[in-house]
Amino acid sequence: MAKNGIWLTAAVTALALAAPAAAWNGRGHMMVAAVAWQRLDRATRDKVGDLLEASPWYGRWTAGALAGATDEEKHRLAFLRAATFPDDIKSASGYVNDHATGAEARRNIGYPDCDQHRYWHFKDLPFSTDGTALEPPGDPNAETQIKTFAAVLADPGADNSLKSYDLAWLAHLVGDVHQPLHATSRFSAGLPQGDQGGNKVKVCDPACGAGLHGVWDDALGKSIDPASVIAAAAALPTADAGAAGRLDPDVWLAESLTLARTVVYHAPVGNGAGPFTLDAAYDDARTATARDRVALAGARLAALIEAAHLRIAPSTPAFEACGQGTFHPPAPKHAGTVITHPTKAKPKPKKHRHHRRHR
Repeated sequence: MAKNGIWLTAAVTALALAAPAAAWNGRGHMMVAAVAWQRLDRATRDKVGDLLEASPWYGRWTAGALAGATDEEKHRLAFLRAATFPDDIKSASGYVNDHATGAEARRNIGYPDCDQHRYWHFKDLPFSTDGTALEPPGDPNAETQIKTFAAVLADPGADNSLKSYDLAWLAHLVGDVHQPLHATSRFSAGLPQGDQGGNKVKVCDPACGAGLHGVWDDALGKSIDPASVIAAAAALPTADAGAAGRLDPDVWLAESLTLARTVVYHAPVGNGAGPFTLDAAYDDARTATARDRVALAGARLAALIEAAHLRIAPSTPAFEACGQGTFHPPAPKHAGTVITHPTKAKPKPKKHRHHRRHR
Protein backbone atom coordinates (compact mmCIF):
# COMPACT_ATOMS: atom_id res chain seq x y z
CA MET A 1 0.00 0.00 0.00
CA ALA A 2 1.39 3.40 -0.93
CA LYS A 3 1.89 5.86 1.89
CA ASN A 4 1.43 9.58 1.58
CA GLY A 5 2.57 11.81 4.47
CA ILE A 6 0.79 10.94 7.70
CA TRP A 7 -2.12 9.05 6.15
CA LEU A 8 -2.77 6.02 4.00
CA THR A 9 -3.95 6.61 0.43
CA ALA A 10 -6.40 3.69 0.52
CA ALA A 11 -8.18 5.07 3.56
CA VAL A 12 -8.46 8.46 1.92
CA THR A 13 -9.84 6.89 -1.25
CA ALA A 14 -12.50 5.04 0.74
CA LEU A 15 -13.61 8.27 2.37
CA ALA A 16 -13.66 10.01 -1.00
CA LEU A 17 -16.02 7.42 -2.43
CA ALA A 18 -18.35 7.80 0.54
CA ALA A 19 -18.45 11.59 0.63
CA PRO A 20 -21.47 13.35 -0.87
CA ALA A 21 -20.94 16.23 -3.29
CA ALA A 22 -21.67 19.70 -1.91
CA ALA A 23 -20.52 23.34 -1.99
CA TRP A 24 -17.82 24.01 -2.14
CA ASN A 25 -17.27 20.30 -2.73
CA GLY A 26 -15.23 18.36 -0.18
CA ARG A 27 -11.94 19.48 -1.70
CA GLY A 28 -12.92 23.14 -1.58
CA HIS A 29 -13.97 22.98 2.06
CA MET A 30 -10.82 21.10 3.04
CA MET A 31 -8.74 23.73 1.25
CA VAL A 32 -10.43 26.47 3.29
CA ALA A 33 -9.54 24.55 6.45
CA ALA A 34 -5.97 23.95 5.25
CA VAL A 35 -5.44 27.68 4.69
CA ALA A 36 -6.88 28.44 8.13
CA TRP A 37 -4.76 25.80 9.88
CA GLN A 38 -1.58 27.18 8.37
CA ARG A 39 -2.40 30.64 9.73
CA LEU A 40 -3.23 29.54 13.29
CA ASP A 41 -0.48 29.69 15.91
CA ARG A 42 0.57 26.53 17.74
CA ALA A 43 -1.33 27.33 20.95
CA THR A 44 -4.58 27.80 19.04
CA ARG A 45 -4.00 24.63 17.05
CA ASP A 46 -3.60 22.70 20.30
CA LYS A 47 -6.93 23.97 21.61
CA VAL A 48 -8.65 23.31 18.29
CA GLY A 49 -7.24 19.79 18.58
CA ASP A 50 -8.81 19.36 22.01
CA LEU A 51 -12.18 20.39 20.59
CA LEU A 52 -11.85 18.00 17.66
CA GLU A 53 -11.08 15.14 20.06
CA ALA A 54 -14.33 15.97 21.88
CA SER A 55 -16.23 14.86 18.77
CA PRO A 56 -17.63 11.35 18.23
CA TRP A 57 -16.47 11.81 14.62
CA TYR A 58 -12.80 12.20 15.56
CA GLY A 59 -12.02 8.55 14.78
CA ARG A 60 -13.42 8.93 11.28
CA TRP A 61 -11.69 12.27 10.78
CA THR A 62 -8.31 10.72 11.62
CA ALA A 63 -8.88 7.44 9.76
CA GLY A 64 -5.77 6.49 7.80
CA ALA A 65 -3.30 8.41 9.96
CA LEU A 66 -0.12 6.41 10.46
CA ALA A 67 0.74 5.02 13.88
CA GLY A 68 3.65 7.43 14.22
CA ALA A 69 1.66 10.56 13.45
CA THR A 70 1.97 13.34 16.04
CA ASP A 71 -1.05 14.84 17.76
CA GLU A 72 -0.69 17.97 15.64
CA GLU A 73 -0.60 15.95 12.43
CA LYS A 74 -3.75 14.09 13.48
CA HIS A 75 -5.41 17.34 14.47
CA ARG A 76 -4.66 18.92 11.10
CA LEU A 77 -6.11 15.92 9.30
CA ALA A 78 -9.18 16.01 11.55
CA PHE A 79 -9.63 19.75 11.02
CA LEU A 80 -9.58 19.34 7.23
CA ARG A 81 -12.20 16.61 7.38
CA ALA A 82 -14.31 18.31 10.06
CA ALA A 83 -14.89 21.10 7.53
CA THR A 84 -16.94 18.60 5.48
CA PHE A 85 -18.98 17.32 8.46
CA PRO A 86 -22.14 19.36 7.68
CA ASP A 87 -22.21 17.80 4.20
CA ASP A 88 -21.27 14.32 5.43
CA ILE A 89 -24.32 14.12 7.71
CA LYS A 90 -26.56 14.48 4.66
CA SER A 91 -25.87 10.81 3.98
CA ALA A 92 -24.97 9.56 7.47
CA SER A 93 -27.10 7.00 9.26
CA GLY A 94 -29.57 8.45 11.74
CA TYR A 95 -29.65 12.00 10.35
CA VAL A 96 -32.85 13.39 8.84
CA ASN A 97 -33.54 16.07 6.25
CA ASP A 98 -35.57 18.41 8.41
CA HIS A 99 -37.30 21.63 7.38
CA ALA A 100 -36.65 25.17 8.57
CA THR A 101 -39.74 25.63 10.73
CA GLY A 102 -40.17 26.14 14.45
CA ALA A 103 -37.67 26.45 17.26
CA GLU A 104 -35.81 23.27 16.26
CA ALA A 105 -34.57 24.98 13.10
CA ARG A 106 -32.43 27.30 15.24
CA ARG A 107 -31.52 24.98 18.08
CA ASN A 108 -27.84 24.43 18.75
CA ILE A 109 -27.48 21.29 20.86
CA GLY A 110 -24.36 19.77 19.32
CA TYR A 111 -23.72 16.17 18.31
CA PRO A 112 -26.97 14.73 19.77
CA ASP A 113 -28.82 16.68 17.04
CA CYS A 114 -29.97 14.36 14.26
CA ASP A 115 -31.24 17.14 11.99
CA GLN A 116 -29.21 17.89 8.85
CA HIS A 117 -30.07 21.62 8.84
CA ARG A 118 -29.49 21.96 5.11
CA TYR A 119 -30.96 25.48 5.22
CA TRP A 120 -27.98 26.61 7.35
CA HIS A 121 -25.65 26.35 4.33
CA PHE A 122 -26.71 29.48 2.44
CA LYS A 123 -28.48 32.82 2.50
CA ASP A 124 -30.23 33.43 -0.79
CA LEU A 125 -30.04 37.20 -1.27
CA PRO A 126 -32.44 37.78 -4.18
CA PHE A 127 -31.94 39.76 -7.36
CA SER A 128 -33.53 40.04 -10.79
CA THR A 129 -32.48 41.57 -14.08
CA ASP A 130 -35.94 41.56 -15.66
CA GLY A 131 -38.12 42.99 -12.90
CA THR A 132 -39.45 39.67 -11.58
CA ALA A 133 -40.79 39.96 -8.04
CA LEU A 134 -38.32 38.90 -5.35
CA GLU A 135 -38.70 36.69 -2.29
CA PRO A 136 -36.72 37.34 0.92
CA PRO A 137 -34.12 34.81 2.10
CA GLY A 138 -35.09 32.21 4.66
CA ASP A 139 -34.30 32.44 8.37
CA PRO A 140 -32.31 30.80 9.95
CA ASN A 141 -29.54 30.76 7.37
CA ALA A 142 -25.76 30.75 7.01
CA GLU A 143 -25.42 34.26 8.39
CA THR A 144 -27.46 33.63 11.55
CA GLN A 145 -25.61 30.39 12.25
CA ILE A 146 -22.09 31.76 11.69
CA LYS A 147 -22.87 34.41 14.32
CA THR A 148 -24.33 31.77 16.66
CA PHE A 149 -21.39 29.40 16.35
CA ALA A 150 -18.76 32.13 16.66
CA ALA A 151 -20.43 33.32 19.88
CA VAL A 152 -20.35 29.80 21.35
CA LEU A 153 -16.64 29.44 20.57
CA ALA A 154 -16.01 32.70 22.43
CA ASP A 155 -18.13 31.65 25.44
CA PRO A 156 -15.81 30.45 28.25
CA GLY A 157 -18.69 28.55 29.85
CA ALA A 158 -19.74 26.56 26.78
CA ASP A 159 -19.25 22.79 26.77
CA ASN A 160 -16.29 21.39 24.83
CA SER A 161 -18.47 19.04 22.78
CA LEU A 162 -20.80 21.87 21.76
CA LYS A 163 -17.80 23.99 20.78
CA SER A 164 -16.51 21.02 18.79
CA TYR A 165 -19.78 20.71 16.87
CA ASP A 166 -19.96 24.46 16.30
CA LEU A 167 -16.33 24.59 15.17
CA ALA A 168 -17.02 21.99 12.47
CA TRP A 169 -20.09 23.88 11.31
CA LEU A 170 -18.27 27.21 11.42
CA ALA A 171 -15.37 25.88 9.33
CA HIS A 172 -17.89 24.71 6.76
CA LEU A 173 -20.18 27.73 6.67
CA VAL A 174 -17.37 30.25 6.36
CA GLY A 175 -16.40 28.38 3.20
CA ASP A 176 -20.00 28.18 2.02
CA VAL A 177 -20.72 31.89 2.13
CA HIS A 178 -17.59 32.63 0.08
CA GLN A 179 -19.04 30.54 -2.75
CA PRO A 180 -21.04 33.14 -4.74
CA LEU A 181 -23.98 30.85 -5.36
CA HIS A 182 -24.49 30.29 -1.62
CA ALA A 183 -25.34 33.97 -1.29
CA THR A 184 -28.04 34.48 -3.91
CA SER A 185 -31.03 33.32 -5.89
CA ARG A 186 -31.77 34.90 -9.26
CA PHE A 187 -35.44 35.54 -10.06
CA SER A 188 -36.57 35.76 -13.66
CA ALA A 189 -39.62 35.30 -15.85
CA GLY A 190 -38.42 31.77 -16.61
CA LEU A 191 -37.76 30.98 -12.93
CA PRO A 192 -40.20 33.19 -10.96
CA GLN A 193 -39.58 31.32 -7.69
CA GLY A 194 -35.83 31.80 -8.04
CA ASP A 195 -33.09 29.53 -9.35
CA GLN A 196 -32.05 28.22 -5.91
CA GLY A 197 -28.48 29.46 -6.10
CA GLY A 198 -28.02 28.35 -9.70
CA ASN A 199 -29.20 24.79 -9.05
CA LYS A 200 -32.04 25.21 -11.55
CA VAL A 201 -29.77 26.65 -14.26
CA LYS A 202 -28.35 24.02 -16.63
CA VAL A 203 -25.01 24.35 -18.40
CA CYS A 204 -22.82 22.47 -20.86
CA ASP A 205 -19.21 22.18 -19.67
CA PRO A 206 -18.62 20.47 -22.07
CA ALA A 207 -21.29 17.77 -21.47
CA CYS A 208 -24.79 19.15 -20.98
CA GLY A 209 -27.04 18.60 -18.00
CA ALA A 210 -24.92 19.85 -15.10
CA GLY A 211 -26.25 22.58 -12.84
CA LEU A 212 -24.51 25.93 -12.68
CA HIS A 213 -24.20 25.57 -8.92
CA GLY A 214 -22.41 22.23 -9.18
CA VAL A 215 -19.98 23.55 -11.79
CA TRP A 216 -18.92 26.25 -9.33
CA ASP A 217 -18.71 23.74 -6.47
CA ASP A 218 -16.14 21.76 -8.44
CA ALA A 219 -14.10 24.77 -9.61
CA LEU A 220 -10.93 23.63 -7.79
CA GLY A 221 -11.12 19.91 -8.56
CA LYS A 222 -12.60 16.95 -6.74
CA SER A 223 -9.79 15.01 -5.03
CA ILE A 224 -9.99 14.96 -1.23
CA ASP A 225 -6.60 13.32 -0.78
CA PRO A 226 -5.20 15.39 2.14
CA ALA A 227 -1.72 15.77 0.64
CA SER A 228 -3.23 17.06 -2.60
CA VAL A 229 -5.52 19.42 -0.68
CA ILE A 230 -2.69 20.84 1.44
CA ALA A 231 -0.46 21.38 -1.60
CA ALA A 232 -3.26 23.10 -3.52
CA ALA A 233 -4.08 25.32 -0.55
CA ALA A 234 -0.43 26.34 -0.22
CA ALA A 235 -0.44 27.42 -3.88
CA LEU A 236 -3.42 29.77 -3.47
CA PRO A 237 -2.88 33.54 -3.59
CA THR A 238 -2.33 35.19 -0.22
CA ALA A 239 -5.47 36.94 1.00
CA ASP A 240 -5.31 40.70 1.38
CA ALA A 241 -4.67 41.48 5.05
CA GLY A 242 -7.33 44.17 5.22
CA ALA A 243 -9.97 41.95 3.65
CA ALA A 244 -8.96 39.01 5.86
CA GLY A 245 -9.62 41.13 8.93
CA ARG A 246 -13.23 41.89 7.99
CA LEU A 247 -15.10 39.34 10.09
CA ASP A 248 -18.73 40.36 9.49
CA PRO A 249 -20.56 37.60 7.58
CA ASP A 250 -22.89 40.24 6.14
CA VAL A 251 -19.85 41.67 4.35
CA TRP A 252 -18.84 38.24 3.06
CA LEU A 253 -22.32 37.60 1.70
CA ALA A 254 -22.44 41.01 0.03
CA GLU A 255 -19.12 40.25 -1.68
CA SER A 256 -20.44 36.90 -2.89
CA LEU A 257 -23.64 38.47 -4.20
CA THR A 258 -21.60 41.00 -6.18
CA LEU A 259 -19.47 38.22 -7.65
CA ALA A 260 -22.57 36.23 -8.51
CA ARG A 261 -24.01 39.14 -10.45
CA THR A 262 -20.77 40.11 -12.20
CA VAL A 263 -18.94 36.80 -12.70
CA VAL A 264 -21.29 33.84 -12.22
CA TYR A 265 -24.31 35.18 -14.12
CA HIS A 266 -22.16 36.54 -16.91
CA ALA A 267 -22.07 35.60 -20.58
CA PRO A 268 -22.35 32.93 -21.81
CA VAL A 269 -24.76 32.38 -18.87
CA GLY A 270 -27.94 34.20 -19.85
CA ASN A 271 -31.31 34.78 -18.22
CA GLY A 272 -33.52 31.83 -17.39
CA ALA A 273 -32.79 28.14 -16.94
CA GLY A 274 -30.52 27.47 -19.94
CA PRO A 275 -28.81 25.28 -20.95
CA PHE A 276 -25.83 27.60 -21.53
CA THR A 277 -22.56 26.44 -23.08
CA LEU A 278 -19.59 27.61 -21.01
CA ASP A 279 -16.42 28.71 -22.78
CA ALA A 280 -12.74 28.85 -21.84
CA ALA A 281 -12.91 32.48 -20.73
CA TYR A 282 -15.76 31.69 -18.35
CA ASP A 283 -13.90 28.66 -16.95
CA ASP A 284 -10.79 30.77 -16.35
CA ALA A 285 -12.81 33.42 -14.52
CA ARG A 286 -14.53 30.75 -12.43
CA THR A 287 -11.22 29.17 -11.40
CA ALA A 288 -9.59 32.50 -10.55
CA THR A 289 -12.60 33.60 -8.51
CA ALA A 290 -12.76 30.30 -6.64
CA ARG A 291 -9.04 30.44 -5.77
CA ASP A 292 -9.39 33.97 -4.40
CA ARG A 293 -12.53 33.19 -2.41
CA VAL A 294 -11.18 29.98 -0.86
CA ALA A 295 -7.96 31.74 0.15
CA LEU A 296 -9.93 34.60 1.71
CA ALA A 297 -12.35 32.22 3.45
CA GLY A 298 -9.44 30.34 5.03
CA ALA A 299 -7.82 33.56 6.25
CA ARG A 300 -11.09 34.77 7.75
CA LEU A 301 -11.80 31.41 9.38
CA ALA A 302 -8.42 31.55 11.12
CA ALA A 303 -9.07 35.12 12.27
CA LEU A 304 -12.52 34.18 13.55
CA ILE A 305 -11.14 31.25 15.56
CA GLU A 306 -8.36 33.39 17.03
CA ALA A 307 -10.84 36.16 17.88
CA ALA A 308 -12.73 33.63 20.05
CA HIS A 309 -9.76 33.39 22.51
CA LEU A 310 -10.55 29.72 23.03
CA ARG A 311 -10.93 28.38 26.53
CA ILE A 312 -11.13 24.60 26.97
CA ALA A 313 -13.10 23.13 29.86
CA PRO A 314 -11.18 20.59 32.00
CA SER A 315 -13.65 17.82 31.19
CA THR A 316 -16.61 17.02 28.96
CA PRO A 317 -19.57 14.92 30.17
CA ALA A 318 -20.57 11.85 28.20
CA PHE A 319 -23.48 12.35 25.81
CA GLU A 320 -25.66 10.50 23.32
CA ALA A 321 -24.33 11.22 19.82
CA CYS A 322 -26.72 10.94 16.89
CA GLY A 323 -26.60 7.42 15.49
CA GLN A 324 -23.54 6.44 17.59
CA GLY A 325 -24.74 5.84 21.12
CA THR A 326 -22.99 7.14 24.24
CA PHE A 327 -19.73 8.98 23.62
CA HIS A 328 -17.16 9.60 26.36
CA PRO A 329 -14.89 12.49 25.31
CA PRO A 330 -11.24 12.17 26.41
CA ALA A 331 -9.75 14.58 28.92
CA PRO A 332 -8.45 17.67 27.07
CA LYS A 333 -4.71 18.36 27.15
CA HIS A 334 -4.86 22.15 27.00
CA ALA A 335 -7.67 23.15 29.35
CA GLY A 336 -7.99 26.43 31.18
CA THR A 337 -5.66 29.03 29.75
CA VAL A 338 -7.18 31.66 27.49
CA ILE A 339 -5.22 32.46 24.34
CA THR A 340 -4.77 36.11 23.50
CA HIS A 341 -3.46 37.35 20.18
CA PRO A 342 -0.83 38.13 19.19
CA THR A 343 1.17 35.97 21.61
CA LYS A 344 4.71 37.19 20.97
CA ALA A 345 6.53 37.98 24.21
CA LYS A 346 8.51 41.15 24.65
CA PRO A 347 12.31 40.78 25.03
CA LYS A 348 13.51 40.49 28.63
CA PRO A 349 14.79 43.85 29.94
CA LYS A 350 18.47 43.99 30.77
CA LYS A 351 18.27 46.09 33.97
CA HIS A 352 14.99 45.24 35.65
CA ARG A 353 13.48 41.91 36.55
CA HIS A 354 9.78 41.47 35.94
CA HIS A 355 7.45 39.07 34.19
CA ARG A 356 7.21 39.20 30.42
CA ARG A 357 4.04 40.80 29.22
CA HIS A 358 2.01 39.68 26.27
CA ARG A 359 0.22 42.03 23.93
